[in-house]
Amino acid sequence: MSLLKRIEKGQADQAPFTQDEQEQGNGAVSGMNPRKVAPPGPAQRGTYLDLKIRVQNKLLAELDPSMDVSQTVEVRHTIEELYENILAEERIVLSRPERRRLFEQIVAEILGLGPIEPLLADDTITEIMVNGAKNIYIERGGKIFRHSATFESNEHLMRIIDRIVAPLGRRIDESSPYVDARLPDGSRVNAVIPPISLVGPILTIRKFSKNPITIEQLIDFGTITAEVVEFCKAAVIARINIIISGGTGSGKTTLLNVISQYIPPDERIVTIENAAELQLRQEHVVTLESRPPNIEGRGEVSIQNLVVNSLRMRPDRIIVGEIRAEEALDMLQAMNTGHEGSMTTAHSNSPRDSLSRIETMTLMAGMDLPIRAIREQIASALELVIHLGRMRDGTRKVTHITEIQGMEGDIITMTDIFVFEQTGLEDGRVIGRLRPTGLRPKFMDKIEAAGIHLPASIFGVGERSRY
Repeated sequence: MSLLKRIEKGQADQAPFTQDEQEQGNGAVSGMNPRKVAPPGPAQRGTYLDLKIRVQNKLLAELDPSMDVSQTVEVRHTIEELYENILAEERIVLSRPERRRLFEQIVAEILGLGPIEPLLADDTITEIMVNGAKNIYIERGGKIFRHSATFESNEHLMRIIDRIVAPLGRRIDESSPYVDARLPDGSRVNAVIPPISLVGPILTIRKFSKNPITIEQLIDFGTITAEVVEFCKAAVIARINIIISGGTGSGKTTLLNVISQYIPPDERIVTIENAAELQLRQEHVVTLESRPPNIEGRGEVSIQNLVVNSLRMRPDRIIVGEIRAEEALDMLQAMNTGHEGSMTTAHSNSPRDSLSRIETMTLMAGMDLPIRAIREQIASALELVIHLGRMRDGTRKVTHITEIQGMEGDIITMTDIFVFEQTGLEDGRVIGRLRPTGLRPKFMDKIEAAGIHLPASIFGVGERSRY
């Protein structure tokens, strides 16, 4: 977005406020960093907001509208010089913390996302949830807390949402009141506005770590064990078709990112997502992103369209960020037609439920197929389900590693290879371990054919068996 448009939005932000709005807005602004600077008292709030508006308006009037806002460092330096000059000319006396806080708020309005900009910069925050202008919640350490920051009004929040989705060529309005998008750093964004939302605009941001999570960190977190990592690595190299399942926020995409690093670098990978968020580290990666219809209802490119098109792009592996609907059938077809080693994620409550959901999503394609034919496709295409769960203490753990073995009659047969056993609670934390069941998967011949020899101890053979 050009600086001229930013300025127009910034000036629009300065619409006259009522006394109540001034008090609420200033309480929000001053609460951005309550640990460093105490918020002003009721008598000071109107004065503080007036000061912020006056300085911001004067600064916007002096900025060059032709400046390229993509050059963040240069623009920030220019704003800082003008800001210091304005304070000197206006003879505004502020303490050093107050001066810095006011500057950061103004920069966030011009270049960033307003009140949530400091939250995006905080690496300890994993999710930001805005429920209308006055209610902001954050997730930290797997727990949800209310934050003191607020937006000035629902209109202010709407302008920030537009600032996020506009550069991606997406739109949100009454005719299309929800949208999936992403931030430049890959963080996932979902926005919902009235009339669907009854509490004002809703903004949810799933932050991605600036430094991608490593497999060692997942082991330290207790999400997975070193033995299971060795097994998953072997399965990826041996081109086993994998589906990663779990509930919302259970860590499906994170685990997909981590295990995808084991794909050999000489393979061509095509990734397909609604909003690009996968962070594959290989060089030969083609990233495709779906597109919603335009205002005339045309130009939509669905996940299903992209899966079909990807078959003509000579992929060695196809990775679909998440299957939600009829694209499940095309994904199964791709896995059954030579694209072994493909991976995807799906929402579900258990490994068995994952197959039931895929069955339902396949029926959504509108094909008049018998249930048995669909199940045969699922049993033939998918070989391994990795299921994650979010524990009551907020931690994420792999709870099942399950092999899909085939069909017995009309039923898909499955065997648990690893299962998480909870042994208790300690200070509110879930205690347990992902243990082998004592059974070896039937696709071990594929792993051995790839030149990988896993020790029997990984599967608990010779130790004990649960069955």
